[in-house]
Amino acid sequence: MYRVLLVDDHPVVITACRWLLNEAGIGALTAAHDAESAYAAYLRDPPDVAIVDLRLRGDDLGGIGLIERMRSHDPRPRILVFSMLGDPRIVRSAIEAGASGYLLKDAPPQELPKALEQVRAGGTYLDPQLAMRIALLRKEADGTEATSLTPRERQALALLAEAKSYQAIADHLGISYKTVINLTYRLRQKLGARSLPDLVRLAVEMSRPGL
Repeated sequence: MYRVLLVDDHPVVITACRWLLNEAGIGALTAAHDAESAYAAYLRDPPDVAIVDLRLRGDDLGGIGLIERMRSHDPRPRILVFSMLGDPRIVRSAIEAGASGYLLKDAPPQELPKALEQVRAGGTYLDPQLAMRIALLRKEADGTEATSLTPRERQALALLAEAKSYQAIADHLGISYKTVINLTYRLRQKLGARSLPDLVRLAVEMSRPGL
């Protein structure tokens, strides 16, 4: 059991999160509806982990400012962003502000306790839907060929980052083992990987939120 501060201005979200965390046996939840009351609650009774929406009353991205204030008080805050905003530039801004994780609100319900525990334990978490978008944004900025990847190649790359075997990737995507080999070869060519281990290393690096 541990203490959670939830910052969100939608009562239905607060109610749903409280139920999910109770079901997971995670602990006590304190709710705040805006940045000012949230920061006051954070100072009054520092939580083990905070869940912060980015859109708060009166400020479209007020959650980012709140995260920065929390970080100025504690250089190592444990903060999970829980938002509908999936723009990779916004995600990176939240991570750079001090968030340790980012979960989309349309994720499966079981992902919230999982992401929260991962962040509370000192790790990082990035919604699987976002990992490849951020990777492609970074590669685009670097001027590489990642933006030319097909949707199927992006799926395969994301699975490689999870250390999936060729057969597991084939089963997951509903394609043949030989097709996976061909996909991997094309990924190596497009991303400049010298070998399969090099490609897996690159895929893992591309999926890290802090990069």
